[in-house]
Order: sequence, then structure tokens, then C-alpha cells
Amino acid sequence: MTDASAPPRAQLFRYAGLEVEGARLVGRYELDGRSFREVVTFDGVDELDEAARAAARLWYLVAGLSYYKVGAARVVDLADTPVGPGARALLDAALRDGLAEFAFRNDLDLDDVEVTGGSPTPQPDARLDPGRVLTAFGGGIDSIVTLERLSPFVDQSLFVVSPAAGRFDALEATAAVTGRDVVRATRELDPGLVDAGGFAGHVPVTAMVTLLAATAAVARGDGGVVMSNEYSASAANLIAHGREVNHQWSKSWEAELALGAALDEAIGSGLAVASFLRDRSELWVAREFAELTAYHGVFRSCNRAFAQEPASRATTWCLKCDKCLFVALVLAPFVARATLATMLGGEPLADVRRETQLRTLVGLGERHKPFECVGDPDESAVALARVCELAEWRDVAHLHEISRSAPARAAFDDLLTPLGPTRVPAHWLR
Repeated sequence: MTDASAPPRAQLFRYAGLEVEGARLVGRYELDGRSFREVVTFDGVDELDEAARAAARLWYLVAGLSYYKVGAARVVDLADTPVGPGARALLDAALRDGLAEFAFRNDLDLDDVEVTGGSPTPQPDARLDPGRVLTAFGGGIDSIVTLERLSPFVDQSLFVVSPAAGRFDALEATAAVTGRDVVRATRELDPGLVDAGGFAGHVPVTAMVTLLAATAAVARGDGGVVMSNEYSASAANLIAHGREVNHQWSKSWEAELALGAALDEAIGSGLAVASFLRDRSELWVAREFAELTAYHGVFRSCNRAFAQEPASRATTWCLKCDKCLFVALVLAPFVARATLATMLGGEPLADVRRETQLRTLVGLGERHKPFECVGDPDESAVALARVCELAEWRDVAHLHEISRSAPARAAFDDLLTPLGPTRVPAHWLR
């Protein structure tokens, strides 16, 4: 049933043009006549050539969803934006699947959206070095493991996205430990977005980051963009009205395929865009991270450190959110309890106030898997079962009670082996 208090849907969302000025992008959009503008400025990139501009047009398409969502318009007009079949397929997937959580939370049906317009797209010649890559870096265990495990095989620079309001201290501190050069994109969202009213909700941010990284990589002549999205990112949170709702859609295998096809269409097949962790579990990542002690005192995966406004950012792990609890859960089998407490600044696993959240993580809760970047319930149940086997966690009664109610549905060692398909090119693994 539609909420009578919900705002009315808009009629028309229009792509009003992408401007490129040196190493700066200006994307313009209109929603029922109201104008929005997003600006991205690259550091570490001299100029965006024709091939880089072709990649940037894909970013422009997906980035528009940040403004589209305000009105959830029934018609999307691409105007004269160059788009091929791959770009249209990417936009359609991002609109319907990338906004599936947004639609679910706002009780919207986006299957009625009509996409019109668009013009033919040329394919420029991109000359790229396959031995050089940009590795998207967020300061958490995933991108740290990717960076370190890939280091022997290719020449990596970090790719970081920062808000115009100021860089994320937690991310910058972790990046400094790597000793790598940083290529940066600074995003300036339209200031009117906060006060626009209308609908609100999650958008496929990782897809936007991937396409900005691709734009920078092509401009620099780098032959690859490395992401850090695990196997479980493809698992849906729930199914609503026959459609999978996945908070992590833009980290999923489906999204990776759509992004790769659109980029191949736009610039040719010379740019490898793949997740290094695609066929790996969160437990495998945690095991690898446990060995990377140089990062143990600085990394941060708690999303409260990454609020857009600096005044709202947490300076420590909050120890209350689902992400903090999940990170503690997957690290606990590989890191001594006292060491883990020091790393996180506390023990969310031992906190009985987190019991309901933990039950949800392992699939026992009354609600679906959290709308967070956490592993699937089976993986969480396996991790919890292993934790309960460790003597140092014997005194935490609620862990054992929950584990008995949610027995492991897979073998621990099986989750430390490759799972499913991957698009990682052979030269990243030699």
C-alpha cells in the first residue's frame, strides 16, 4: 500500500549535459525543471582525453541517480548524451537494481520508468599499459588486502574519492601506511540536494567510484582498475515484488559484468576492470588481513567515520553498528581476543547489547540481512561457530547460545578456498 504522506513522483528527469574542463567534470541534470550540478575534480590527472571522456560519460549516467532519486521521475530523458547498448543496459540495471533498496524503502515501483533519448557513441582509441593499475582504496580490510596481495605483480597507485567538505582522516591515515601515490577524485555534490526534499535513500555509489577510477586510469594510461568486492556482495538482502534487493548491488558480480561491458563498448577492451576479491569470502579476507600487522592500528571499516560532513564523522570505531560487529566477527577466528580489542577499541562481540544484531547477521533475526556491507548469514554463522570453538571466547555466553541456534551451514575451510567466477586477468596473479 502506498504511503499517503509520501511525496508525489516527478514526471521528467533530464540529463542536461556533461562538461569537461581539463581534469574537471561538471554533470548537469534537471528534475521537472529544477537544475542540479555535480562537480568532480581529479588530482594526479593532467587532462581528460577523448577516451577518458568516453569513460566519464558512463559515470555521468550513473551519477545522475543521486539526483533522480529526489523525484523518482517516471520518464528519464538522456537528451543527446552518447550512449550505446552497453551503456543503456548499465543505466537500466543501476536504475532498477542499483535503486532497488531505495525503491523498497520508499514503496516505489521503478519498473514503470521510461528511458528516452540518447545519441550514437563513438569509440576512441585508448592506449593503456596493462602493467599499471589504479586500486580503489577505502581504508578497510578489503582494499588493504587487495593492495598488498596484488603488489608483487603490477604497478599500483591508490584511487581515493573525497568529498568537497574535506578528506576522511581515517582513510588518509591508512593510505599513508601504504606508501603509495594517491590519485584522487573530489566530488562536490549539488548543495541543493540536502534541501531538495522528496525521496531519500541508497544509490549505487561503488559503481560511481568504479567509473571515476576508470576515467582517471584511462587519462593516465593505466591498464586496469582494481576493486575489492567479495563473493558475498552478490547475495541479496531480501526479495520484494519478485526483485532481489541488494544493498551491495554495485559491488555485485552482476554489476561488475555490466560495468565491464559498458566500458568495453565505450573505450575498447584494453582496460581491465575487476574485483580482485570476487571469488573470495569475507573470512578469506580476514585471514589475510590478520597477517598485515602494519595496518592493525590504523584501518577503519566503521561507516560512521565516512559521513559527508566532517562534524558528523566518528573519530573511533563506534562499536555499535552492524559493520563494526561483523568486522569483529570475521577477524575473531584469526586475531587473538586481546589484540582484536586493542585494534577496535572495544569488544562488540562480547557486548550483550549487540545480541539482536548478531542474531540478524547469522540469519536468526526477525528482519532481513542488514542494509550494510556485511557478509551473508551463512558466512556469519560459520565465523561464529569457529569463534565459539576458541577457549578465549568461552566466557561469552550469548555467542554460544546464538551459535547453537544457527549451526554452521558450510565448512570453515571451504570458505577459505576460491568461490565462483572471477574476471581477474591472469597477469594480476602471476
